[in-house]
Amino acid sequence: MLRNRVFVSALFAVGVITSAAQSTGSSPSINSPYTRYGLGDLIDVVFANNAAMGGIGYAFRSSEHINPMNPASYTSVDSLSFMFDVGMSLKSSNFEEGGIKSNAKNSTFDYIMAQFRLHPRLAFALGYIPYSTVGYNFSRSQEIANSGGVTNTNTFYGDGGLQQIMLGLGFKILDNLSIGANFSYLYGGLDYQVTAVPSNGGDRTIVYNNLSVKSYKADFGVQYTQRINENNRFTLGLAYSLGHDLNSTDRKGTRVTGSDYDQTSETRVYDSYAIPHSFGVGVSWNQGQKWMVEGDYTLQKWSEAKYDNMMGMYADRSKVALGAEYLPNRIGRSYLARIKYRIGAYYSTPYVKVPYQGKMVNGPKEYGVSAGFGLPLHLYQRNSVLSITGQYVHVSPSVPGMLSENRFVLKLGLTFNERWFMKWRVN
Repeated sequence: MLRNRVFVSALFAVGVITSAAQSTGSSPSINSPYTRYGLGDLIDVVFANNAAMGGIGYAFRSSEHINPMNPASYTSVDSLSFMFDVGMSLKSSNFEEGGIKSNAKNSTFDYIMAQFRLHPRLAFALGYIPYSTVGYNFSRSQEIANSGGVTNTNTFYGDGGLQQIMLGLGFKILDNLSIGANFSYLYGGLDYQVTAVPSNGGDRTIVYNNLSVKSYKADFGVQYTQRINENNRFTLGLAYSLGHDLNSTDRKGTRVTGSDYDQTSETRVYDSYAIPHSFGVGVSWNQGQKWMVEGDYTLQKWSEAKYDNMMGMYADRSKVALGAEYLPNRIGRSYLARIKYRIGAYYSTPYVKVPYQGKMVNGPKEYGVSAGFGLPLHLYQRNSVLSITGQYVHVSPSVPGMLSENRFVLKLGLTFNERWFMKWRVN
């Protein structure tokens, strides 16, 4: 059957992309020195079309896009359609600290996901989405006190990330009420390393920390739609992610290398990290097929999650997002009239705490604005969509003098939305 072939093809594609995503080179992709802390830079489950609207999604329902932010949205897929979504990002980051500026550029694979109906009230989704990423490489030199001018150079290196293979189900209880769940295999590795080299040729010291994770993640969602009249409807979306200790192995060690010896000490710690309970709520308004406006709020209870077997090392993370989409005329003759125009903004507080002058302070806040287009592609019997999104993000430190960042991101998302399950009749 065609449906079975689609399912097997989706599994194969996810496996290929996941294997490729696990391979890393000898040097890390530079994201931010702040990824030294916690589990790295968290990646919200936001596809390119939602990213253009500030990253909203809890109340977003569309038969043209996959929305894993709230698995209850899966029931909006057309019964004849198979959707396949893939995305990537190009990023340029400008860092500044103490008057010193630097730039880093990289590209990332963002997601791959497939979705279709199993039953008029049951929808299925399968995909790969990153959870967090670590990437930094920088050095600092400082003179050793009472050493007669000997300096010590510390090199900080980090690489890796966590990924999730996600299986989702959405069930329509009533015509205007749906529930859903995502069950993910959360896995990956994070490597942290600090190397100290004195200028007088003394012992070289390497302190390393290798965290390996093989665990799970569970997310749940509800969406309720209330029609006001023929052209206007409101949707309320709720989401919850289960917090728990991670099945992890933390390998810590110190290696000291001299002119005639090499000494290493190492320990292993298990289940010393956790992910938080997370809550999300969103409200959207749709005016026919022309306008969609949504506002979201997210709260992640990181303060209750342990870090290296310690509590109180994180802060609760919150995010507020607002976005809108405008479609001039779905069946207009002009191509410009059939383009979806999107705009959005968000603000989020940090989940990590960082050392500053002998104490721990909250990490940097983020402010972001975005805009983008949904370009219809006429393939077969339906419109597939190419989503192009531009983002500007300002990372603002909590105390003066710390590292700040201005980030420019271009996101590309391709959604195949075709009637693969249509039964053709020949007269």
